[in-house]
Amino acid sequence: DLAAQQLEDGKKLGLRGAAIGGNVNGEEISSPRFDPFWAKAEELGALIFIHPQGVPELQKRFQGNGYLNNVIGNPLETTIALSHLIFDGTLDRFPGLKICAAHGGGYLPSYSARSDHGCATSPNDCSPTPLKKHPSEYLRQLYFDSLVFTPEALRHLVAECGASQIVMGTDWPFPWTTTAVDHILNAPGLSADERRAMLGGTASKLLGINSEHK
Repeated sequence: DLAAQQLEDGKKLGLRGAAIGGNVNGEEISSPRFDPFWAKAEELGALIFIHPQGVPELQKRFQGNGYLNNVIGNPLETTIALSHLIFDGTLDRFPGLKICAAHGGGYLPSYSARSDHGCATSPNDCSPTPLKKHPSEYLRQLYFDSLVFTPEALRHLVAECGASQIVMGTDWPFPWTTTAVDHILNAPGLSADERRAMLGGTASKLLGINSEHK
């Protein structure tokens, strides 16, 4: 309830949304306990940006070389969080939500077909209340930043989610990328309109910014 009130207070201050982690003290953000927050976000049209904070339960497995707690852990947490929002029915209960996931949505866009196949193979392990559409179709209900590092990865993200669902990501001030604009300009198979949307048009719409003021 307090988080929902913060959204109200933020709007009064001119803020357009909020950033949250992929869990709350280990509890999934799809928990019905957090429905007042999602209901308020939908009511206000607030953009909710999900940025992961790793998977503490896997710290032992992430030890050693490779910065694995970040390189693997962060996109994994996003994948888990988004999957719960889908399978626990949050996106069905609040279809008007505007959610943007960091780092191209983690691993989910690359493997969403497995979610579809899993429900068909083992329906008893899916939601007791049937989802309103195939799990992969919810990717067109979510938004993702473009921070996926290579032109081919961005092309694939577009193929899975749609160019209309992608906004430019920089991960600033962290040194993951300094070529965010060129990353979109150099991705294959995009039209000029799609590039313009990804470079700012879609974000302007999500944030309610008048694109005439440049």
